[in-house]
Amino acid sequence: MHVTVQETGPLTTESGAPVADNQNSETAGLGGPVLIQDQSLLEKLAHFNRERIPERIVHARGAGAYGTFTLTRDVSRWTRAKFLSEAGKQTETFLRFSTVAGNLGSADAVRDPRGFALKFYTEEGNYDLVGNNTPVFFIKDAGKFPDFIHTQKRDPYTGSQEPDNMWDFWGLSPESTHQVTWLFGDRGIPASLRHMNGYGSHTYQWNNEAGEVFWVKYHFKTNQGIENLPVEEAAVLAGADPDSHQRDLREAIERGEFPTWTVQVQIMPAADAATYRFNPFDLTKVWPHEDYPPIEIGKLELNRNPENVFAEVEQSIFSPAHFVPGIGPSPDKMLQGRLFAYGDAHRYRVGINADHLPVNTPHATESQTYGRDGALYDGRHRRAKNYEPNSFGGPVQTDRPLWSATPVNGDTGNHEAPLHAEDNDFVQAGDLYRLMPQDAKDRLVTNLANAIAGVSADRDDIVDRAVGNFSQADADFGRRLELAVKELRGQHR
Repeated sequence: MHVTVQETGPLTTESGAPVADNQNSETAGLGGPVLIQDQSLLEKLAHFNRERIPERIVHARGAGAYGTFTLTRDVSRWTRAKFLSEAGKQTETFLRFSTVAGNLGSADAVRDPRGFALKFYTEEGNYDLVGNNTPVFFIKDAGKFPDFIHTQKRDPYTGSQEPDNMWDFWGLSPESTHQVTWLFGDRGIPASLRHMNGYGSHTYQWNNEAGEVFWVKYHFKTNQGIENLPVEEAAVLAGADPDSHQRDLREAIERGEFPTWTVQVQIMPAADAATYRFNPFDLTKVWPHEDYPPIEIGKLELNRNPENVFAEVEQSIFSPAHFVPGIGPSPDKMLQGRLFAYGDAHRYRVGINADHLPVNTPHATESQTYGRDGALYDGRHRRAKNYEPNSFGGPVQTDRPLWSATPVNGDTGNHEAPLHAEDNDFVQAGDLYRLMPQDAKDRLVTNLANAIAGVSADRDDIVDRAVGNFSQADADFGRRLELAVKELRGQHR
């Protein structure tokens, strides 16, 4: 039975203050970076990070391996990062793959985005690139992330994942149409962790020695070839062998069949961003290759398994805020929120000294901080002073920021992103559909129809909104989906 929930008053913070805008994070002007003074956002993200213990809130189910990144092209004209300075240079890495929604004991062969979190142990400190196997995401503002993930987790009343919740949120969030089209296509269930691409997903800043700024997107193209699981085969495999993907990765490395990825980047001169045809910092969109062709810069190889899964995979931490000189953030509002949320989650889940664990500590340099004490502190600083400045010696600040300044303008406030000529939630979803061969379109429509048909019989409004979004992406897409859903829901009644 459907229960109507009545509104009880204004949305507030935990302290009872009204929330004026729960859709847009506060930024420094139109399109500027997110402000730390947005306490509604910080409280929401911090609360979300502490909702489950001790496993990860998202990306709990994971596998990892060590490897090597080899630079095949000098890219110092775009960035001063030392590990990207000389062709042939090698950097040790650790890569953690994961599903997103499932818990630690869930199966591998399920329809879900895959996390692709890569740690570079560079001589200037650890650089973390925390992406997915999809180049886009469901939302474009970090303030909506806790809401989105709540729809993917177990319902507070039923204790189960509920189609009503997922499709209600996606239908009310048209920006998700592109990623949902991707997720319910063939690549939604990869055959293995070795047979899928990885992406940095966000836009990042590169800056060179001359101070020039460029915006960049990362692509990791699998050299094993893209392979996906048919729905029926995946369902059998998930039940018969829940650890299928983890086992495949481990055993491939044990056999000496080291998986590799070709690393590419798309590079946009900073001046292009303001007049580009859509917001280049919108995480729900890709940069068309004809506008910014991918440039091959290196090769990633995984060649060593962890010795202990808990110590090295479960206790590994990644944060998009872990930059090195020459690389920095962009005004991407999802990225801006993640810069805070990931470190906060690690400090809560693993502990304040998580960076001291071998998998997380720098391998090619030494960490030197004035941070002390906390759970599991090992006393490594001995009697050294714990403040700065001091006259007893110790690490001192550098004169040059890691990244270049980003211009801002306008008043602070809860702004939507600045408008560009082609800012639209549906264009790229439609483009993706039209790129698919006919048999892939058929499978996409079937997958979506089966999922949407699971919405409660008395909630046709949720169904109509969901189908309507795909109709706006492509008329044929929407028409076929509408007919398929109606047929299935007629059978279910």
